[in-house]
Amino acid sequence: MEEQARTAAESALLADELRDAFPFLDLEERVEGFRLLPPAEAESLFFSLSTREQCELLLALLPAERQLWMRQLAPDDAADVIQGTDEGRRDGLLRLLDEPTRREVNALLAYAEDEAGGLMSPRYVRLRAEMSVDEAISYLRRAARERVETIYYIYVLDAEQRLLGVVSFRELFAAPPEKTVRDVMHTEVVSVPEDMDQEKVANVIAENDLMAVPVLDAEGRIKGIVTVDDIVDVVREEATEDIQKIGGTQALDAPYLEVGVLEMVRKRAIWLTVLFVGQLLTATAMAYFEDEIARAVVLALFIPLVISSGGNSGSQASTLVIRAMAMEEVRLRDWARVLRREVAAGLLLGVLLGVIGLLRVVLWPGRVSAFGEHFFLIGLTVAVSLVWIVLWGAVAGAMLPFLLRRLGFDPASASAPFVSTLVDVTGLVIYFSVATALLTGTLL
Repeated sequence: MEEQARTAAESALLADELRDAFPFLDLEERVEGFRLLPPAEAESLFFSLSTREQCELLLALLPAERQLWMRQLAPDDAADVIQGTDEGRRDGLLRLLDEPTRREVNALLAYAEDEAGGLMSPRYVRLRAEMSVDEAISYLRRAARERVETIYYIYVLDAEQRLLGVVSFRELFAAPPEKTVRDVMHTEVVSVPEDMDQEKVANVIAENDLMAVPVLDAEGRIKGIVTVDDIVDVVREEATEDIQKIGGTQALDAPYLEVGVLEMVRKRAIWLTVLFVGQLLTATAMAYFEDEIARAVVLALFIPLVISSGGNSGSQASTLVIRAMAMEEVRLRDWARVLRREVAAGLLLGVLLGVIGLLRVVLWPGRVSAFGEHFFLIGLTVAVSLVWIVLWGAVAGAMLPFLLRRLGFDPASASAPFVSTLVDVTGLVIYFSVATALLTGTLL
Protein backbone atom coordinates (compact mmCIF):
# COMPACT_ATOMS: atom_id res chain seq x y z
CA MET A 1 0.00 0.00 0.00
CA GLU A 2 2.81 2.42 0.90
CA GLU A 3 4.50 1.68 -2.42
CA GLN A 4 1.27 2.34 -4.33
CA ALA A 5 0.69 5.60 -2.43
CA ARG A 6 4.26 6.74 -3.16
CA THR A 7 3.88 5.89 -6.86
CA ALA A 8 0.57 7.80 -7.05
CA ALA A 9 2.13 10.82 -5.35
CA GLU A 10 5.09 10.78 -7.75
CA SER A 11 2.71 10.54 -10.73
CA ALA A 12 0.65 13.48 -9.47
CA LEU A 13 3.81 15.52 -8.95
CA LEU A 14 5.03 14.71 -12.46
CA ALA A 15 1.66 15.67 -13.95
CA ASP A 16 1.54 18.98 -12.06
CA GLU A 17 5.09 19.85 -13.10
CA LEU A 18 4.37 19.05 -16.74
CA ARG A 19 1.14 21.07 -16.69
CA ASP A 20 2.97 24.12 -15.31
CA ALA A 21 5.90 23.76 -17.70
CA PHE A 22 3.86 22.83 -20.80
CA PRO A 23 3.65 26.34 -22.35
CA PHE A 24 7.42 26.74 -22.13
CA LEU A 25 8.49 23.36 -23.56
CA ASP A 26 9.27 22.65 -27.19
CA LEU A 27 7.20 20.04 -29.03
CA GLU A 28 9.64 17.18 -28.52
CA GLU A 29 9.77 17.81 -24.76
CA ARG A 30 5.98 17.99 -24.59
CA VAL A 31 5.59 14.63 -26.30
CA GLU A 32 8.25 13.00 -24.12
CA GLY A 33 6.67 14.29 -20.91
CA PHE A 34 3.16 13.36 -22.06
CA ARG A 35 4.20 9.75 -22.71
CA LEU A 36 5.62 9.45 -19.19
CA LEU A 37 2.28 10.27 -17.55
CA PRO A 38 -0.05 7.53 -16.24
CA PRO A 39 -3.21 7.15 -18.34
CA ALA A 40 -5.50 9.07 -15.98
CA GLU A 41 -3.06 11.98 -15.63
CA ALA A 42 -2.39 12.04 -19.38
CA GLU A 43 -6.13 12.21 -20.06
CA SER A 44 -6.55 15.06 -17.58
CA LEU A 45 -3.70 17.03 -19.16
CA PHE A 46 -4.86 16.37 -22.72
CA PHE A 47 -8.38 17.69 -22.09
CA SER A 48 -7.00 20.77 -20.32
CA LEU A 49 -5.00 21.84 -23.40
CA SER A 50 -6.21 24.40 -25.90
CA THR A 51 -7.32 23.22 -29.33
CA ARG A 52 -4.08 24.43 -30.89
CA GLU A 53 -1.96 22.60 -28.30
CA GLN A 54 -4.02 19.42 -28.72
CA CYS A 55 -3.54 19.64 -32.48
CA GLU A 56 0.23 20.08 -32.22
CA LEU A 57 0.53 17.22 -29.74
CA LEU A 58 -1.62 14.84 -31.79
CA LEU A 59 0.34 15.44 -34.98
CA ALA A 60 3.60 14.73 -33.13
CA LEU A 61 2.42 11.37 -31.74
CA LEU A 62 2.76 8.00 -33.44
CA PRO A 63 -0.25 6.91 -35.57
CA ALA A 64 -1.52 4.42 -33.01
CA GLU A 65 -1.26 6.98 -30.21
CA ARG A 66 -2.90 9.61 -32.39
CA GLN A 67 -5.89 7.35 -33.04
CA LEU A 68 -6.29 6.59 -29.35
CA TRP A 69 -6.44 10.26 -28.38
CA MET A 70 -8.54 11.37 -31.34
CA ARG A 71 -11.19 8.87 -30.28
CA GLN A 72 -11.19 10.34 -26.79
CA LEU A 73 -12.42 13.69 -28.13
CA ALA A 74 -16.08 14.67 -28.25
CA PRO A 75 -17.31 15.33 -31.82
CA ASP A 76 -17.26 19.14 -31.43
CA ASP A 77 -13.74 19.06 -29.99
CA ALA A 78 -12.57 16.69 -32.73
CA ALA A 79 -14.02 19.08 -35.33
CA ASP A 80 -12.11 21.99 -33.74
CA VAL A 81 -8.86 20.03 -33.87
CA ILE A 82 -9.39 19.02 -37.49
CA GLN A 83 -10.20 22.62 -38.46
CA GLY A 84 -6.94 23.68 -36.83
CA THR A 85 -4.80 21.45 -39.07
CA ASP A 86 -3.59 21.94 -42.63
CA GLU A 87 -5.99 20.92 -45.39
CA GLY A 88 -3.76 18.03 -46.43
CA ARG A 89 -3.86 16.36 -43.00
CA ARG A 90 -7.57 16.67 -42.22
CA ASP A 91 -8.66 13.52 -44.04
CA GLY A 92 -6.04 11.51 -42.17
CA LEU A 93 -7.37 12.67 -38.81
CA LEU A 94 -10.95 12.00 -39.87
CA ARG A 95 -10.09 8.43 -40.80
CA LEU A 96 -8.88 7.82 -37.23
CA LEU A 97 -12.42 8.23 -35.89
CA ASP A 98 -15.02 5.49 -35.72
CA GLU A 99 -17.76 5.65 -38.33
CA PRO A 100 -20.57 7.16 -36.19
CA THR A 101 -18.28 9.85 -34.78
CA ARG A 102 -16.89 10.58 -38.25
CA ARG A 103 -20.39 11.29 -39.52
CA GLU A 104 -21.03 13.64 -36.60
CA VAL A 105 -17.74 15.47 -37.14
CA ASN A 106 -18.33 15.81 -40.88
CA ALA A 107 -21.70 17.40 -40.14
CA LEU A 108 -20.04 19.89 -37.79
CA LEU A 109 -17.31 20.73 -40.30
CA ALA A 110 -19.99 21.92 -42.72
CA TYR A 111 -20.53 24.96 -40.49
CA ALA A 112 -18.28 27.99 -40.18
CA GLU A 113 -16.05 27.83 -37.13
CA ASP A 114 -17.53 31.00 -35.60
CA GLU A 115 -21.19 30.01 -36.01
CA ALA A 116 -23.48 28.25 -33.54
CA GLY A 117 -23.36 25.14 -35.73
CA GLY A 118 -19.57 25.09 -35.53
CA LEU A 119 -19.65 25.33 -31.73
CA MET A 120 -22.39 22.82 -30.95
CA SER A 121 -22.14 19.24 -29.78
CA PRO A 122 -24.45 16.71 -31.47
CA ARG A 123 -24.49 14.55 -28.33
CA TYR A 124 -27.32 15.55 -26.03
CA VAL A 125 -30.11 13.78 -24.15
CA ARG A 126 -33.54 13.69 -25.80
CA LEU A 127 -36.92 12.42 -24.65
CA ARG A 128 -40.37 11.78 -26.10
CA ALA A 129 -43.27 13.79 -24.71
CA GLU A 130 -45.38 10.63 -24.17
CA MET A 131 -42.84 8.94 -21.88
CA SER A 132 -43.70 8.71 -18.20
CA VAL A 133 -41.39 10.40 -15.73
CA ASP A 134 -40.38 6.99 -14.40
CA GLU A 135 -39.45 5.80 -17.92
CA ALA A 136 -37.56 9.04 -18.56
CA ILE A 137 -35.48 8.64 -15.39
CA SER A 138 -34.61 5.05 -16.30
CA TYR A 139 -33.54 6.25 -19.73
CA LEU A 140 -31.42 9.03 -18.19
CA ARG A 141 -29.59 6.53 -16.01
CA ARG A 142 -28.49 4.68 -19.16
CA ALA A 143 -27.69 7.92 -21.00
CA ALA A 144 -25.49 9.13 -18.13
CA ARG A 145 -23.14 6.23 -18.81
CA GLU A 146 -22.74 7.33 -22.42
CA ARG A 147 -20.65 10.19 -23.74
CA VAL A 148 -23.33 12.89 -23.77
CA GLU A 149 -22.40 16.56 -23.38
CA THR A 150 -24.70 17.29 -20.43
CA ILE A 151 -27.80 15.89 -18.71
CA TYR A 152 -28.72 19.05 -16.80
CA TYR A 153 -31.14 19.97 -19.60
CA ILE A 154 -33.13 17.29 -21.41
CA TYR A 155 -34.80 18.24 -24.66
CA VAL A 156 -38.19 16.90 -25.69
CA LEU A 157 -38.53 16.16 -29.42
CA ASP A 158 -41.24 14.89 -31.75
CA ALA A 159 -40.76 12.12 -34.29
CA GLU A 160 -39.17 14.55 -36.77
CA GLN A 161 -36.65 15.86 -34.24
CA ARG A 162 -38.45 19.18 -33.82
CA LEU A 163 -38.01 20.79 -30.42
CA LEU A 164 -41.16 20.68 -28.30
CA GLY A 165 -39.86 21.62 -24.89
CA VAL A 166 -37.16 21.25 -22.25
CA VAL A 167 -37.07 19.78 -18.76
CA SER A 168 -34.28 19.88 -16.22
CA PHE A 169 -32.77 16.84 -14.56
CA ARG A 170 -33.92 18.15 -11.19
CA GLU A 171 -37.53 18.69 -12.30
CA LEU A 172 -37.79 15.13 -13.56
CA PHE A 173 -36.65 13.64 -10.27
CA ALA A 174 -39.01 15.89 -8.32
CA ALA A 175 -42.06 15.01 -10.46
CA PRO A 176 -44.53 12.18 -9.63
CA PRO A 177 -43.46 9.01 -11.51
CA GLU A 178 -46.85 8.55 -13.19
CA LYS A 179 -46.74 12.00 -14.84
CA THR A 180 -45.66 12.25 -18.46
CA VAL A 181 -42.75 14.31 -19.71
CA ARG A 182 -45.24 16.58 -21.47
CA ASP A 183 -46.76 17.44 -18.09
CA VAL A 184 -43.48 18.72 -16.61
CA MET A 185 -41.67 20.16 -19.61
CA HIS A 186 -41.38 23.87 -20.43
CA THR A 187 -42.57 24.77 -23.91
CA GLU A 188 -40.99 28.22 -23.99
CA VAL A 189 -37.42 27.28 -24.88
CA VAL A 190 -34.59 29.70 -25.57
CA SER A 191 -32.81 28.53 -28.71
CA VAL A 192 -30.46 29.87 -31.39
CA PRO A 193 -30.34 29.34 -35.17
CA GLU A 194 -27.50 27.26 -36.54
CA ASP A 195 -25.94 30.20 -38.41
CA MET A 196 -25.90 32.65 -35.47
CA ASP A 197 -22.51 34.28 -34.79
CA GLN A 198 -20.69 32.93 -31.75
CA GLU A 199 -20.62 36.29 -29.97
CA LYS A 200 -24.42 36.51 -30.21
CA VAL A 201 -24.73 32.94 -28.93
CA ALA A 202 -22.58 33.94 -25.95
CA ASN A 203 -24.89 36.89 -25.28
CA VAL A 204 -27.98 34.65 -25.40
CA ILE A 205 -26.49 32.25 -22.84
CA ALA A 206 -25.30 35.08 -20.58
CA GLU A 207 -28.56 37.04 -20.73
CA ASN A 208 -30.68 33.97 -19.92
CA ASP A 209 -28.25 32.47 -17.39
CA LEU A 210 -28.21 29.11 -19.18
CA MET A 211 -25.79 26.20 -18.99
CA ALA A 212 -26.65 25.11 -22.54
CA VAL A 213 -28.74 26.30 -25.46
CA PRO A 214 -30.22 24.18 -28.30
CA VAL A 215 -29.26 24.93 -31.90
CA LEU A 216 -32.11 24.69 -34.43
CA ASP A 217 -32.25 24.62 -38.20
CA ALA A 218 -34.72 26.63 -40.28
CA GLU A 219 -37.45 23.97 -39.79
CA GLY A 220 -37.13 23.97 -36.01
CA ARG A 221 -35.26 20.66 -35.83
CA ILE A 222 -32.60 20.45 -33.15
CA LYS A 223 -29.09 19.92 -34.50
CA GLY A 224 -27.12 20.03 -31.27
CA ILE A 225 -26.43 22.09 -28.16
CA VAL A 226 -23.88 24.76 -27.25
CA THR A 227 -22.75 24.49 -23.63
CA VAL A 228 -21.44 27.21 -21.36
CA ASP A 229 -17.89 25.79 -21.36
CA ASP A 230 -17.75 26.31 -25.12
CA ILE A 231 -18.96 29.88 -24.67
CA VAL A 232 -16.32 30.62 -22.04
CA ASP A 233 -13.70 29.84 -24.66
CA VAL A 234 -15.49 32.08 -27.17
CA VAL A 235 -15.71 34.99 -24.74
CA ARG A 236 -12.05 34.73 -23.87
CA GLU A 237 -11.05 34.49 -27.50
CA GLU A 238 -13.16 37.45 -28.56
CA ALA A 239 -12.11 39.58 -25.60
CA THR A 240 -8.45 38.86 -26.25
CA GLU A 241 -8.77 39.77 -29.90
CA ASP A 242 -10.68 42.98 -29.16
CA ILE A 243 -8.24 44.15 -26.51
CA GLN A 244 -5.24 43.45 -28.69
CA LYS A 245 -6.79 45.41 -31.53
CA ILE A 246 -7.61 48.32 -29.23
CA GLY A 247 -3.94 48.37 -28.29
CA GLY A 248 -2.97 48.98 -31.91
CA THR A 249 -1.69 45.52 -32.79
CA GLN A 250 -2.97 42.58 -34.79
CA ALA A 251 -4.52 39.78 -32.77
CA LEU A 252 -1.99 37.15 -31.71
CA ASP A 253 -2.74 33.58 -32.75
CA ALA A 254 -1.07 32.03 -29.70
CA PRO A 255 -0.28 32.83 -26.07
CA TYR A 256 2.09 35.78 -25.70
CA LEU A 257 5.14 33.84 -24.55
CA GLU A 258 4.78 31.28 -27.35
CA VAL A 259 4.91 33.82 -30.18
CA GLY A 260 8.36 34.24 -31.71
CA VAL A 261 10.01 37.67 -31.55
CA LEU A 262 10.00 38.08 -35.34
CA GLU A 263 6.31 37.15 -35.48
CA MET A 264 5.67 39.61 -32.65
CA VAL A 265 7.45 42.33 -34.64
CA ARG A 266 5.41 41.51 -37.74
CA LYS A 267 2.15 41.74 -35.79
CA ARG A 268 3.06 45.06 -34.23
CA ALA A 269 5.12 46.74 -36.94
CA ILE A 270 2.26 47.39 -39.35
CA TRP A 271 0.18 49.73 -37.21
CA LEU A 272 3.25 51.26 -35.58
CA THR A 273 4.65 52.08 -39.01
CA VAL A 274 1.32 53.45 -40.22
CA LEU A 275 1.07 55.76 -37.21
CA PHE A 276 4.67 56.84 -37.67
CA VAL A 277 4.26 57.65 -41.35
CA GLY A 278 1.16 59.66 -40.53
CA GLN A 279 3.12 61.66 -37.99
CA LEU A 280 5.63 62.61 -40.70
CA LEU A 281 3.04 65.09 -41.92
CA THR A 282 3.56 67.10 -38.73
CA ALA A 283 7.26 67.49 -39.48
CA THR A 284 6.49 68.43 -43.09
CA ALA A 285 4.04 71.13 -42.01
CA MET A 286 6.51 72.61 -39.52
CA ALA A 287 9.28 72.57 -42.12
CA TYR A 288 7.24 74.99 -44.20
CA PHE A 289 8.01 77.65 -41.59
CA GLU A 290 11.64 76.67 -41.10
CA ASP A 291 12.96 79.92 -42.64
CA GLU A 292 11.28 81.90 -39.86
CA ILE A 293 12.70 79.75 -37.10
CA ALA A 294 16.20 80.01 -35.76
CA ARG A 295 18.55 77.50 -37.30
CA ALA A 296 18.87 75.19 -34.32
CA VAL A 297 15.11 75.10 -33.83
CA VAL A 298 14.95 72.66 -36.75
CA LEU A 299 15.16 69.93 -34.13
CA ALA A 300 11.70 70.94 -32.89
CA LEU A 301 10.22 69.79 -36.17
CA PHE A 302 10.70 66.16 -35.20
CA ILE A 303 9.65 66.29 -31.55
CA PRO A 304 6.02 65.13 -32.17
CA LEU A 305 7.27 62.40 -34.50
CA VAL A 306 9.85 60.77 -32.25
CA ILE A 307 7.95 61.21 -28.99
CA SER A 308 4.61 59.85 -30.21
CA SER A 309 6.40 56.83 -31.71
CA GLY A 310 7.69 55.97 -28.26
CA GLY A 311 4.19 56.36 -26.82
CA ASN A 312 2.72 54.08 -29.47
CA SER A 313 5.36 51.43 -28.77
CA GLY A 314 4.68 51.64 -25.04
CA SER A 315 0.91 51.35 -25.57
CA GLN A 316 1.36 48.20 -27.65
CA ALA A 317 3.62 46.58 -25.05
CA SER A 318 1.36 47.41 -22.09
CA THR A 319 -1.76 46.13 -23.88
CA LEU A 320 -0.15 42.77 -24.68
CA VAL A 321 1.34 42.25 -21.23
CA ILE A 322 -1.82 43.28 -19.36
CA ARG A 323 -3.93 40.83 -21.35
CA ALA A 324 -1.31 38.08 -20.94
CA MET A 325 -1.51 38.67 -17.18
CA ALA A 326 -5.31 38.53 -17.23
CA MET A 327 -5.17 35.21 -19.08
CA GLU A 328 -2.48 33.92 -16.69
CA GLU A 329 -0.09 33.40 -19.59
CA VAL A 330 2.37 35.63 -17.73
CA ARG A 331 3.02 35.80 -13.98
CA LEU A 332 5.16 38.06 -11.82
CA ARG A 333 8.05 35.61 -11.99
CA ASP A 334 8.11 35.95 -15.80
CA TRP A 335 9.17 39.61 -15.75
CA ALA A 336 12.74 38.84 -16.86
CA ARG A 337 11.58 36.77 -19.84
CA VAL A 338 9.16 39.50 -20.87
CA LEU A 339 11.89 42.12 -20.48
CA ARG A 340 14.24 40.18 -22.79
CA ARG A 341 11.53 39.76 -25.42
CA GLU A 342 10.53 43.42 -25.29
CA VAL A 343 14.14 44.57 -25.53
CA ALA A 344 14.55 42.49 -28.69
CA ALA A 345 11.19 43.54 -30.18
CA GLY A 346 11.64 47.19 -29.19
CA LEU A 347 15.11 47.32 -30.69
CA LEU A 348 13.95 45.85 -34.00
CA LEU A 349 10.94 48.16 -34.16
CA GLY A 350 13.10 51.14 -33.29
CA VAL A 351 15.59 50.29 -36.04
CA LEU A 352 12.72 49.92 -38.51
CA LEU A 353 11.31 53.36 -37.71
CA GLY A 354 14.79 54.86 -37.40
CA VAL A 355 15.64 53.81 -40.95
CA ILE A 356 12.39 55.31 -42.23
CA GLY A 357 13.13 58.52 -40.30
CA LEU A 358 16.67 58.76 -41.68
CA LEU A 359 15.46 58.19 -45.25
CA ARG A 360 12.76 60.81 -44.67
CA VAL A 361 15.46 63.43 -44.03
CA VAL A 362 18.29 62.47 -46.43
CA LEU A 363 16.11 61.60 -49.43
CA TRP A 364 13.58 64.42 -49.11
CA PRO A 365 13.62 66.78 -52.14
CA GLY A 366 15.14 70.12 -51.15
CA ARG A 367 16.65 68.63 -47.99
CA VAL A 368 19.48 71.20 -47.89
CA SER A 369 17.12 74.17 -48.06
CA ALA A 370 14.73 72.52 -45.59
CA PHE A 371 17.21 71.23 -42.97
CA GLY A 372 20.48 72.99 -43.76
CA GLU A 373 23.84 71.66 -44.81
CA HIS A 374 23.99 69.32 -41.81
CA PHE A 375 20.83 67.50 -42.88
CA PHE A 376 22.50 64.07 -42.57
CA LEU A 377 23.42 64.70 -38.92
CA ILE A 378 19.86 65.82 -38.26
CA GLY A 379 18.52 62.65 -39.89
CA LEU A 380 20.98 60.55 -37.88
CA THR A 381 19.86 62.30 -34.69
CA VAL A 382 16.24 61.45 -35.46
CA ALA A 383 17.11 57.84 -36.32
CA VAL A 384 19.22 57.17 -33.21
CA SER A 385 16.66 58.90 -30.99
CA LEU A 386 13.88 56.74 -32.43
CA VAL A 387 15.80 53.53 -31.70
CA TRP A 388 16.25 54.48 -28.04
CA ILE A 389 12.80 56.06 -27.52
CA VAL A 390 10.88 53.17 -29.13
CA LEU A 391 13.02 50.68 -27.15
CA TRP A 392 12.36 52.60 -23.94
CA GLY A 393 8.63 52.79 -24.72
CA ALA A 394 8.44 49.01 -25.23
CA VAL A 395 10.34 48.30 -22.00
CA ALA A 396 8.35 50.85 -19.95
CA GLY A 397 5.02 49.65 -21.34
CA ALA A 398 5.86 46.02 -20.57
CA MET A 399 7.34 46.56 -17.11
CA LEU A 400 4.76 48.99 -15.71
CA PRO A 401 2.07 46.28 -15.35
CA PHE A 402 4.55 44.11 -13.40
CA LEU A 403 5.42 47.03 -11.12
CA LEU A 404 1.79 47.88 -10.48
CA ARG A 405 0.91 44.21 -9.82
CA ARG A 406 3.86 43.95 -7.42
CA LEU A 407 2.62 47.03 -5.56
CA GLY A 408 -0.86 45.55 -5.33
CA PHE A 409 -2.52 47.77 -7.94
CA ASP A 410 -4.51 46.76 -11.01
CA PRO A 411 -2.12 46.35 -13.97
CA ALA A 412 -4.81 47.86 -16.20
CA SER A 413 -3.79 51.18 -14.67
CA ALA A 414 -0.84 51.04 -17.08
CA SER A 415 -3.14 52.21 -19.83
CA ALA A 416 -2.05 53.78 -23.10
CA PRO A 417 -2.35 57.44 -21.92
CA PHE A 418 -0.29 56.69 -18.79
CA VAL A 419 2.46 54.98 -20.75
CA SER A 420 2.41 57.69 -23.41
CA THR A 421 2.79 60.45 -20.80
CA LEU A 422 5.75 58.70 -19.19
CA VAL A 423 7.45 58.07 -22.52
CA ASP A 424 6.78 61.64 -23.70
CA VAL A 425 8.56 63.17 -20.72
CA THR A 426 11.56 60.83 -20.70
CA GLY A 427 11.63 60.77 -24.53
CA LEU A 428 12.42 64.48 -24.61
CA VAL A 429 15.46 63.86 -22.42
CA ILE A 430 16.62 61.06 -24.73
CA TYR A 431 16.04 63.14 -27.87
CA PHE A 432 17.99 66.19 -26.74
CA SER A 433 20.74 64.06 -25.18
CA VAL A 434 21.29 62.36 -28.56
CA ALA A 435 21.15 65.75 -30.33
CA THR A 436 23.75 67.18 -27.95
CA ALA A 437 26.08 64.21 -28.56
CA LEU A 438 25.79 64.31 -32.38
CA LEU A 439 25.34 68.00 -33.18
CA THR A 440 27.74 69.73 -30.80
CA GLY A 441 30.13 71.80 -32.91
CA THR A 442 27.77 72.07 -35.87
CA LEU A 443 24.25 73.26 -34.99
CA LEU A 444 24.65 73.29 -31.21
